Amino acid sequence: MSTTDPVSGRATGTHGIPLPRRGAAAPGPGPGGGPGGGPVPLPSLTGLRWTAALMVFLFHVWIVEYFGGRIGGTLGFAFGAGNTGVSFFFVLSGFVLAWSTPPGSGGVVRFWRRRLARVYPLHLATALLALAMAYFLAAGTVPETRQLLANLFLVQSWPQDVSFYQSANPVSWSLACEAFFYLLFPLIVRPLRATGWRGSAVLAAVSTALVITMPMLVDGWLHPVDAGWAVYYFPLARLPEFLLGIALAELVRADRWQGPGLTVSLALTVGGYFMASQADYLYRYAACTVIGFALLIPAAATADLRGEPSPWRGRLAVRLGELSFAFYMVHILVIRTGESLFRPHPKEPWPTGLLVSCTAFAISLAVAWLLHTLVEVPGRRLLLRPWSGRDPGAR
Repeated sequence: MSTTDPVSGRATGTHGIPLPRRGAAAPGPGPGGGPGGGPVPLPSLTGLRWTAALMVFLFHVWIVEYFGGRIGGTLGFAFGAGNTGVSFFFVLSGFVLAWSTPPGSGGVVRFWRRRLARVYPLHLATALLALAMAYFLAAGTVPETRQLLANLFLVQSWPQDVSFYQSANPVSWSLACEAFFYLLFPLIVRPLRATGWRGSAVLAAVSTALVITMPMLVDGWLHPVDAGWAVYYFPLARLPEFLLGIALAELVRADRWQGPGLTVSLALTVGGYFMASQADYLYRYAACTVIGFALLIPAAATADLRGEPSPWRGRLAVRLGELSFAFYMVHILVIRTGESLFRPHPKEPWPTGLLVSCTAFAISLAVAWLLHTLVEVPGRRLLLRPWSGRDPGAR
């Protein structure tokens, strides 16, 4: 079932993408606006979120070595680049925020408040869960006070120190990048729109070039460990991916997107993914996959706008997409608990490894549903409750 936005009363997906009414066709009346003047529903983007979250989960299954022997090596080829799902999230985040923020929409304070309500309840809940696991199960390291504060204030990815960006819930480092993006978004989107579609096309080209060349910019200047942080964790280095998403959304909104359709875009995405699995580690995080992602996201959006077939628009795909943020935030904690209760890096024969992997997946999905239902949605409603009867942040 979909989530209801407490401000507008409209059904939304994980990132606030308005969903069509049950039984209604996906396409809206065109790129400019949907029913009632709001953004046109793009349910395929919600469904795609699940695919990206699953990629990250499978990457961690490979990292923790549930499987031994040849199967483990095969998994490295298949899922060793699964952390590129984070890059997909960053591009998608820019696209969705730009798409769901029509020209002339509400104020900056309202935007920031809505972003905080979107991510913080789940971040706080999983950080507390990670702390409890570290204290009572020895699952993870208990962070120092300054590391915990950095995590809670979503600045843990800025220090060049693994004890900061992997503190508490390790995957929350990406939220520090998102918080930086949210801070900048209102300052970027209005000037960009003033330049018209040509400005967006230039931004898309420059952002893509920066993502591809980022490894070369840091390689040779930094120690390999520091270079890995600079390319993967450092929020400023991940900003071009977010900017690319914004630019792509503006091109689609202006009906100026001329990219290939879903089939070709998906093929190029898969090709870039497997190229990343063979590339040097600095290039596998985003450089190899950015072109595929930059084609796939607007292709899926365009398919929704035109009513063309999409494998990510179905009821199950969209529902899993709604749970994807909670799944992403909790899955590594489930895996870490299993390692603490049993043993790390078990390297089991494939039947046992498959059983353990499926168990971790099922528990992660079940806990994600609970967190989405009991924490994410109620927490969002609470934080978006109007101040003194006024529309939140409307000024």
